[in-house]
Amino acid sequence: MPVYTVHEPPLRTAGALADPARFVFVRDGFYWWAVLLTPLWMLWRRLWLVFVLYLVVSIGIETAVRLLGASGAKISLVAFLVSLLAGFEAATLRRFTLKRRGWKNVGVVSGSDLEDAEHRFFAAWVAKAKSEKAGPEAAGPPGATPSTTPMAPYLTLSRTPPQQTPYSPGVIGLFPEPGAQR
Repeated sequence: MPVYTVHEPPLRTAGALADPARFVFVRDGFYWWAVLLTPLWMLWRRLWLVFVLYLVVSIGIETAVRLLGASGAKISLVAFLVSLLAGFEAATLRRFTLKRRGWKNVGVVSGSDLEDAEHRFFAAWVAKAKSEKAGPEAAGPPGATPSTTPMAPYLTLSRTPPQQTPYSPGVIGLFPEPGAQR
């Protein structure tokens, strides 16, 4: 199942709420278009600084390889390897650009596709906002923690580790609780 990082845009005015339509979901993984059409992919995604660095590095490497007397096939291989690296690091390059522009990473979510990931994220986001707005009485029964919600294995809204519970139904595998000893 693909994993996405969720990025919130910078607020336009102080005290304003974030517009959910402007949130960006960046999929982890390999990007084929970033390999096949590297400079065009960077321009399409508005990665201006990354594009300039790509040009500088590509021209520098190509010049160095030519000065070493490499054949055209070797120069093409080096260019392909640089594009392959861009394909592997495409998500990181997008996150770098978003962070540089002031966007805030608000969570990680997984889903079968982008639409499913958005649905899961915003369902948990609304539930969290309702529980914070209503206070601790509306958060659930006494002793309930965020890690016992059905969304816990798929969504992380904060960077703090989940609290330990005796049994978490969302954990699949040999260990019945998160962080158990091996």
